[in-house]
Amino acid sequence: MSAPYFLFPFAAILLWAGNVMVSKLSAGTIDPTAITFWRLVLATALMSLFVLKPAWRNRAAIVPQLPRLAFLGFLAMALFQCLSYEAAKTTTATNMAIMTSLVPLLTMGLSVVVLREPPTRGMVFGGLLSLAGLVYLISAGQPSALLAGGAHLGDLLMLDAALAYALYSVLVRRWHVGLPSWQSTYVQAMFALVFMFVFDLRLPWETMLPNRASLPLIAYAGSLASVVLPYFWMQGIRHLGPNRCSMFMNLLPVATAAIAVGWFGEHLHGYHVLGGGVALVGVLIAQLWRRPLSGGVASGAMRTSAKT
Repeated sequence: MSAPYFLFPFAAILLWAGNVMVSKLSAGTIDPTAITFWRLVLATALMSLFVLKPAWRNRAAIVPQLPRLAFLGFLAMALFQCLSYEAAKTTTATNMAIMTSLVPLLTMGLSVVVLREPPTRGMVFGGLLSLAGLVYLISAGQPSALLAGGAHLGDLLMLDAALAYALYSVLVRRWHVGLPSWQSTYVQAMFALVFMFVFDLRLPWETMLPNRASLPLIAYAGSLASVVLPYFWMQGIRHLGPNRCSMFMNLLPVATAAIAVGWFGEHLHGYHVLGGGVALVGVLIAQLWRRPLSGGVASGAMRTSAKT
């Protein structure tokens, strides 16, 4: 009965993979902060068509949550996006997708610190396994090279972006803003837009303006990736639950790699398959093996810790 509903998170992941391609195409075309600003301009304009009036009617509930919504918007819609666009300059689309797919695992880890949730055996074992796979991946199959030359800047920036989104996911659960999903997303986007406008004042005006090459990228990022993708993801969570939807994050590197090979001519190497595969297996183990380290049954809160 629920089989058709799996199309919602699957379509969201495909759009997310396409957004990784947009990030790669934007490298060298438009400043990372500029494309983040313009995608937010388009996204908030589109959401205003169906969210502005309900949000205004619900302003009494929204106003007390404004400080929290501002910080959430900064994390997910400003910081995460800027770091992703900057990372695209010096890492591959496949690596970016693998880093992003670690968000559920990172969310679980931060939940232990922020929400005081008990760590599970799957989290510890899966986390160590993912770390080993990640080291193998970012070192291009030569872990000793990390000691000599360090990791690529793009990989580190993408890992920081994943951490920012994981913190966002944890704070969403901790704060319980209690608003309809679209209204919460809309207000967060408005705050992120203000943050990016202030930050972009440092740019020369000619650098800030979109050009012919960047306009299609902004259109995709601001409409499909910022409005249609969240709609599909929200529908998936509504019908399938957050745990099932979070499993689809593991498909992101597969979909991204398939597009990147055909579009950018990126080459899949053994370290992509081995390192990325081990990292994703670790994420899957953490999601499925919920037994706490101290024994017993995992709490209900832990069961939803993979929600992003």
